Amino acid sequence: MKNHEYLNWYEDMLLWRKFEEKCAAMYIQQKIRGFLHLYSGQEAVLAGCAHAIDIKKDKMITAYRCHVHPIAMGLDPKYIMAELFGKVTGSSNGKGGSMHIFSKEHNFFGGHGIVGGQIPLGAGMAFADQYNNNNAVTLCFMGDGAVRQGSLHETFNMAMNWKLPVVFICENNGYAMGTSVERTANHSDIWKLGLGYEMPSEPVNGMNPEEVYNSAKKAVERARKGMGPSFLEIRTYRYRGHSMSDAQHYRTKDEVKKYKDKDPIDFVLNILYKKKIVNEKKLDEIHNRVKEKIQSCVDFAESSPFPQKEDLYKDVYKEDYNFIID
Repeated sequence: MKNHEYLNWYEDMLLWRKFEEKCAAMYIQQKIRGFLHLYSGQEAVLAGCAHAIDIKKDKMITAYRCHVHPIAMGLDPKYIMAELFGKVTGSSNGKGGSMHIFSKEHNFFGGHGIVGGQIPLGAGMAFADQYNNNNAVTLCFMGDGAVRQGSLHETFNMAMNWKLPVVFICENNGYAMGTSVERTANHSDIWKLGLGYEMPSEPVNGMNPEEVYNSAKKAVERARKGMGPSFLEIRTYRYRGHSMSDAQHYRTKDEVKKYKDKDPIDFVLNILYKKKIVNEKKLDEIHNRVKEKIQSCVDFAESSPFPQKEDLYKDVYKEDYNFIID
């Protein structure tokens, strides 16, 4: 990896972490309502994967822990914050909220609230690219809970049969809501699920962006060459609960601390120090830039209007309907 790539990783992951922390603060102030699933701790997964693709043509789809994925694909985070605030300037016009972030312009296709619902959709997107000879690859993310859905097996079978250009990525953070991986099956090696379809599959250290990048790059290149899908079980950890309402009684503080000692942002920072890429002045510049960016996102969301009642039926029906709105 080149020096500027480590710098980019550090600033990107710091922005994602601070964005999620600000979202938590806004949720406590009730400026963000409903469900809120934060990504804190899992940043190395996205950093490595996003670096392995061409965001101008490749696509990304994920589940409901989806705030920072579109940032990695190039969407200005102010539109995501506005969406979380339910404002009309949001990426889904204030109608999607935390779990349904979209940006067709930036090749990000959700944000899906149905567990496992995005898995067959990811394969369908890859099928379209294959059919249209787009030479594009789809990254299809899912959680460890979603791999117990039957749709995963149907999708794996079809994707292998048609050699679709898709990389299936399980962000295994250890818990499906509050249920540990060990309690959901008679084995905890999720990556082995792909072997039954003779799909190239492997486990990856999800707290190290370098290792994530190396595995993702190999899988992406394989897909782009027409060799079919791969399945990566990227083992990571979330520092927050499943959502903001999660009391986290299923795990100990010592367990959380053990993983915080492997923080991916600190991992990259230590490399920056070791390679003498940064000094304290440079770090202050990065931190100030991130702080200002986050505040500008909040300011944009705060100043944006809510949707009007006339917008209620827009983007719902293909045809125009006349509704009486009181």
